[in-house]
Amino acid sequence: MQHQVKSVLYSTDLSQNALIAFGYAAYLAKLTGADIHLLHVLEKLSDDAAFTLQAYLLDEKKRHEILGLRVDKAKKLMEERQEAFWSTQSGEDQKVRAQIKSITVCESYPAEEILKTAKKHDCDLIIMGSHERGLTHTFLGSVAKSVLRRSLVPTLIVPLIDSEER
Repeated sequence: MQHQVKSVLYSTDLSQNALIAFGYAAYLAKLTGADIHLLHVLEKLSDDAAFTLQAYLLDEKKRHEILGLRVDKAKKLMEERQEAFWSTQSGEDQKVRAQIKSITVCESYPAEEILKTAKKHDCDLIIMGSHERGLTHTFLGSVAKSVLRRSLVPTLIVPLIDSEER
């Protein structure tokens, strides 16, 4: 029995290496004609960070502005990463870009948002990169593990290889 892939969720941490995982999403979309939904989730501020921000920045409007800048910066980075990827693609492969149906940048709990977005768009496949080595190792690793454990649809975790390892 063959399963059809009609809709793919690509979740990114916006690292430079995440474009490797997006390459798989674009390739599979090209082969299957699937829609692509892009997602980046900014981790919600911890209670301590939110309290500190509130304590040092009493002006609520300014506080809201600063938090909005996080999302704006992530949206800009998402656009830059997309432009970088598509600028390396040939004419025929460029057509896959039209299959991108949504681009979402939000602040939430990453694993929960990934699963919720996959369900919202009725995705048949979730694609995300594994963590890079370094400070974000535990956080990104735990997001991938949580998505894998709880997802009701197949999930492809693409190893993100350092350029020195290629």
